[in-house]
Amino acid sequence: MGFKGTKAEKKVAYDKKLCQFLEEYTQVLVCAADNVGSKQLQGIRQGLRPDSNVLMGKNTMMKRSIRIHAEKTGNDAYLNLLPLLVGNVGLIFTKGDLKEVREEVAKYKVGAPARVGLVAPIDVVVPPGNTGLDPSQTSFFQVLNIPTKINKGTVEIIAPVELIHKGEKVGSSEAALLAKLGIRPFSYGLIVQSVYDNGSTFAPDVLDLTEDDLSEKFAAGISTIAALSLGISYPTLAAAPHFFVNAYKNVLAIAVETEYSFPLAEKTKEYLKDPSKFVVEAAPAAETESASTAVEAVEKEEEKEKEEESDDDMGFSLFD
Repeated sequence: MGFKGTKAEKKVAYDKKLCQFLEEYTQVLVCAADNVGSKQLQGIRQGLRPDSNVLMGKNTMMKRSIRIHAEKTGNDAYLNLLPLLVGNVGLIFTKGDLKEVREEVAKYKVGAPARVGLVAPIDVVVPPGNTGLDPSQTSFFQVLNIPTKINKGTVEIIAPVELIHKGEKVGSSEAALLAKLGIRPFSYGLIVQSVYDNGSTFAPDVLDLTEDDLSEKFAAGISTIAALSLGISYPTLAAAPHFFVNAYKNVLAIAVETEYSFPLAEKTKEYLKDPSKFVVEAAPAAETESASTAVEAVEKEEEKEKEEESDDDMGFSLFD
């Protein structure tokens, strides 16, 4: 049962409750609550307990309470919520995983009929097939230019028709037709619009990012920084390994072309003076590989001969 009292008492109780949530929680989901009924909202509250609490209210009341709380506590982090409190919105305070809470909220969607004057959130398509309506109802279809035919005493829609486009207002004819066909084209529930986490606000799409996505984006950023640093010859930590490698290549090239030398360059000079050393080092590995292949072939041949001898001893020789 709701709190009973004067308007002033209700405002004080609401302010106290919101301030309590602000002190207790550090994560908030800002949700659009258009066309969400009280019974549906009650189900969402029950489904999110005990880690989360849903708080609805007027935007002016919520903004006022947040400002007062920030002044009293000196914590200005929650002031980032103020620009997000626009339209018919509610707050979900939670201690759980933000992605899991959002998924739980999405489960509580309820089908709704198309009411006159309502802005369609999606395209509404009437499928072809038998409507079950008698031929006297064809006037509805004619007004909306829906192709029909009479089949076995009932009206049948010949082809799918896009009755309402997304963003358009539902007219009286469209609403009446959908009601006669028993079609409830829309579904409503709390829709997460923004996320607040310890003073930071961001779009809910960020919750869909995985560790692999973050690693990929981080690696792409490092590559971009390294490429830019190399292009303008500006040293950065990301480009440091490339600078060292390129510097080593330059010093090695100078050592090869001049009398200047250092221990690591000696081996390179020896290879350039006598290329046969490459072959000498590669040959033993090739010989080892060919020898092992030959041994395996001999072993397989011996196993095959033993099997044939075994067949002969058992009296199963194919040549008897």
